[in-house]
Amino acid sequence: MNNPSMQAQKLSFWTKLAYGAGDLGPAICANVQVFFLLYFFTNVAGLPAGIAGSILMIGKISDAINDPIIGVMSDRTVHPWGRRYPWMVFGAIPFGILFFLQWIVPSTNQSFLFGYYVIIGVLFNIAYTVVNLPYAALTPELTQEYNERTSLNSFRFAFSIGGSILSLVIAQLIFSLFKGNPIQQYLVLGIVCAIIAVLPIYWCFFGTRKRTLSNNKKPEEDNNTNLPIVEQIRVAFSNGPFLFVIGIYLCSWLGVQLTASILPYFVVNWMKLPEATFPQVAITVQGTALIMLFVWSLLSKKVGKKAVYFMGVCLWIIAQIGLFFIQPGQVGLMYFLAVIAGFGISTAYLVPWSMIPDVIDLDELNTGQRREGIFYSFMVFLQKIGLAIGLFLVGIALDIAGFIENIPGQPTPTQPESALFAIRVAIGPLPTIFLVVGLLLAYLYPITREVHDQILLQLRERKVNK
Repeated sequence: MNNPSMQAQKLSFWTKLAYGAGDLGPAICANVQVFFLLYFFTNVAGLPAGIAGSILMIGKISDAINDPIIGVMSDRTVHPWGRRYPWMVFGAIPFGILFFLQWIVPSTNQSFLFGYYVIIGVLFNIAYTVVNLPYAALTPELTQEYNERTSLNSFRFAFSIGGSILSLVIAQLIFSLFKGNPIQQYLVLGIVCAIIAVLPIYWCFFGTRKRTLSNNKKPEEDNNTNLPIVEQIRVAFSNGPFLFVIGIYLCSWLGVQLTASILPYFVVNWMKLPEATFPQVAITVQGTALIMLFVWSLLSKKVGKKAVYFMGVCLWIIAQIGLFFIQPGQVGLMYFLAVIAGFGISTAYLVPWSMIPDVIDLDELNTGQRREGIFYSFMVFLQKIGLAIGLFLVGIALDIAGFIENIPGQPTPTQPESALFAIRVAIGPLPTIFLVVGLLLAYLYPITREVHDQILLQLRERKVNK
């Protein structure tokens, strides 16, 4: 396979760097949401946990619904910049503005707050999809080479994890500067993160568009997605390996985001540590994941994506189980488990997104069409539906368990034993169940490096014979 056509697939360092930067803004915003939004609703805006969970569920379900619509629309876009870039360029500013508006507490009336946060959440999720989904679909348009895609995604998720760490560092600095005023803390956090999130999207556009256009010299010929949406969905879901990738991604990210959402409650309410400790724990996890991202990327070239996923997730499961049994005062052990969890979380970033372009190649071999948008959108669609349900159940479980929401301006209340047990279950056994299912699906995933090489060989032969 080491022929000139394969060498042409190699991407420069600067192209990879620019592509990776495109995920920095969405990562910053998504990470702040995952770690702080539920906590912000209950402990700053003063909403009950059940209502807060409902707001998040509505936002995620609406987000999931708009994914396939925007995915198909981006596949059908005809523009001098290509199919993906117009969405990113024109969606970046609204994306930043709507993110900031989530962190305002405009009233003390719970009914008004519920309506406000639902509307802003729905609009922000549309803007997020407009920017991030076409960006993600750039991967197979930049290169078709198996290992090069893994390398490209390692740059992407280096920025993603780096953005997550940066957001936590920013949060810690802002919280220390505005002590005693949580409303102002989150307002400033929203402004700063919104500004930082928008600029790298334009870096990605200017840094990669020449490479993308050179790989798609006649974009109108690739725009062959004239089938009705329902028919495209049927074709996508008839692709067996695609279903496995969806499942692996869903299980991995449920593990990540459920843990992240409950982590502030775990650190403050169970471990009885100051709120300032929480960003430090999260930085430990994300920092380890950032370092391990490149280690796993190199290792995958030798042993394959599936083996890397198995190794990382097994370590991750050990960490989740340990968090369930850890007791207040065992701070050193908590940080050690955070490091072990970071080993596994990095594979959740890297592996599923490195698999999806291979599935798209298989679909092109079977159908003669390239539909990156529809595959990426439905991958994210099902992940968001599952996440919406998961976050809703966590909020309801805390409510049923007797979790006491914080009243703005008042000290943090002492939680009952039932609420503390619910927090421990949400951070330990619940993510572990999803991770075990993800391991099973990864074991059954059929596209190996050798299989993918054969797919590319057949695609090239088809093009030569036309």
